[in-house]
Amino acid sequence: MLSIDVIYALPGKQQLISLKLPDGSTARQAIEASGLLQKYPEIDLARNKIGVFAKLTKPDAPLRDQDRVEIYRPLIADPKEVRKQRAAAGKVMKKGAGDGDSSE
Repeated sequence: MLSIDVIYALPGKQQLISLKLPDGSTARQAIEASGLLQKYPEIDLARNKIGVFAKLTKPDAPLRDQDRVEIYRPLIADPKEVRKQRAAAGKVMKKGAGDGDSSE
């Protein structure tokens, strides 16, 4: 038997379901057994990407004991597009700490 966690993170909370599955179970089988597809009908395994420990994987990938299957939500905004919009507006993105004065 495999001990598997299935996680789906929402903006305000995280759903974590712990399961015991037979050896040879796949990521899809873990998600289906978790009940999250019924609880959150917006999850569509044809559209939502999934991963194991933050590494993208296919639904038919076999799982190992203690794996954490993650269901990812689509991005709200494309990070590249947000950077382009900031640049067009003349805004500078700050990196790290400090006030930008390099004359020490």
